Amino acid sequence: MKYLYRFSFLALLILLAGCHRAPDEVLIRQAIDKAVQAAEQVDASAVVAPLPDDFDGNHGAMTRQDIGNLLRAARFRGETLHAVLGPVDVQPRGERYVASFTVTLTSGGKLFPSQLGVYKVETAWRREGHDWRCYNATWTQQL
Repeated sequence: MKYLYRFSFLALLILLAGCHRAPDEVLIRQAIDKAVQAAEQVDASAVVAPLPDDFDGNHGAMTRQDIGNLLRAARFRGETLHAVLGPVDVQPRGERYVASFTVTLTSGGKLFPSQLGVYKVETAWRREGHDWRCYNATWTQQL
């Protein structure tokens, strides 16, 4: 009987933990981590998943579709991509958030050579339903 109470208490704690909603900053960091992992798998659909149709990359230089197409071409060619994410700083801006970080890109193929190196990235996020979506990003190559 004693073990039944412990098990019931443990089950209740797990249920309550599952009902607890993670803070917005954590959800944004998780979305960035998932996108980096998807990029390393050259998984275009997973990389563009947090991007809305009106995504603006580097002041009109890249759209959501452009990013997806680049990764699909890389996958088709059997290219590899490696990304090392630096610390992510997430700051609220009213009802939206800005996340800044560095990312180091390396590749084992020929499609990305001119785009490899260390980048400083700033992303802007807005809530759409229950999800946080990156609607704008700018990046500059540092090295």
